[in-house]
Amino acid sequence: MSIANRLTHKLVTREIARASLTLQQARAHHPDPFNPKVTKGWKAALKEAEIPRTKFDEEIAHALEFGLPGASSLEDKTIPTFSRGELPHFAGINTFLKAPYVEDARQVGMYDCAVVGVPFDGGCTYRPGTRFGPQGIRRISALYTPYNYEKGIDLREQMTLCDIGDVFTIPANIEKSFDQISNAVAHIASTGTMPIILGGDHSIGFPTVRGIASVTSKNIGIIHVDRHADIQEKDLDERMHTTPYFHATNLPNVNPKNLVQIGIGGWQVPRPAVANMVERETNIFTMDDIEQYGIDKIAEMALERAWDGCDAVYMSYDIDSIEAAFVPGTGWPEPGGLLPREALKLVGLIAKEGLCGMEVVEVSPPYDHADITSLMALRIVVDALGAMVSHGTLGKHKHIIDKPYVPI
Repeated sequence: MSIANRLTHKLVTREIARASLTLQQARAHHPDPFNPKVTKGWKAALKEAEIPRTKFDEEIAHALEFGLPGASSLEDKTIPTFSRGELPHFAGINTFLKAPYVEDARQVGMYDCAVVGVPFDGGCTYRPGTRFGPQGIRRISALYTPYNYEKGIDLREQMTLCDIGDVFTIPANIEKSFDQISNAVAHIASTGTMPIILGGDHSIGFPTVRGIASVTSKNIGIIHVDRHADIQEKDLDERMHTTPYFHATNLPNVNPKNLVQIGIGGWQVPRPAVANMVERETNIFTMDDIEQYGIDKIAEMALERAWDGCDAVYMSYDIDSIEAAFVPGTGWPEPGGLLPREALKLVGLIAKEGLCGMEVVEVSPPYDHADITSLMALRIVVDALGAMVSHGTLGKHKHIIDKPYVPI
């Protein structure tokens, strides 16, 4: 080999070695997917074994007893003849997450949380249809299991949930419907059970808060996620879905300084609402604020203001706070809102501190496509529940219930 060839060979060998070393160094920074100390995914897989299956086994036994054993040709002897419980997801009666339906409302106190539908759109000022929101959310909830892989929790095993059905609202009368809603929510809350309200238009934000506030002498803060301010006194001469937080913050134990509104903005905030914001000195975060500070900081500031001097916090989630492309099934869609992943992170951060109740409103199935808006509303609820279960704050509010339920 000539001197020139030997030099070329050495240079090529040196470059290959250098490239190999560089590649090894780069790979050394990659996480090992089988090391539970590195990836959250592997940790979640290992955590599943720690979750009990007691309630699931009870559900199977219940299904076989009440739904009768399956055909002899079936190899899986846990399958009944009549569908009972979670499976199959496409069958059964659509309660929320196929939770037990509590026909006797007096038994609601046996559960940690109770889902209640408020099929009302009498406060809607443009596109009606939210009276079908509870149906839509319940229907798509059949798609879900109670287990979340990433969080490592199983709602069936780690909490008790029931569906108490719907409030009997009066389509032609806003104020009578408000009284019905307040009574329903107050009854649930008075037992110590946390109410989870499926709306309905956002006018119900006033009677729901009024229901909880009526059974406690303690102060309640509100975290309200929305694109709209919803704090003017009247709209079209009535208390509509643009007015709930004017009236909620008139309640003696709900101070406007503890009202935090997140995501407000766009071209649909009525100017009369702005004057009320300023006068009452509420807390407003726009989408620009979220862009500037980030979800974590916004949640931290929101919690600080909502909990200041309060003993419990209520969360009202308007589905139209999310970018309109992801939630077409709503009455007042507004581009520029939260992305779904941002919304879920925000909900988790808020809920982990504990809630005395929550609502998801403005889901309008007639305008929906492929149930994606209802699905997002479902996810908001289960992520809030998951955050409270994960952090041991579910039921944290029970000590505030110190007044009897007195129907309106």
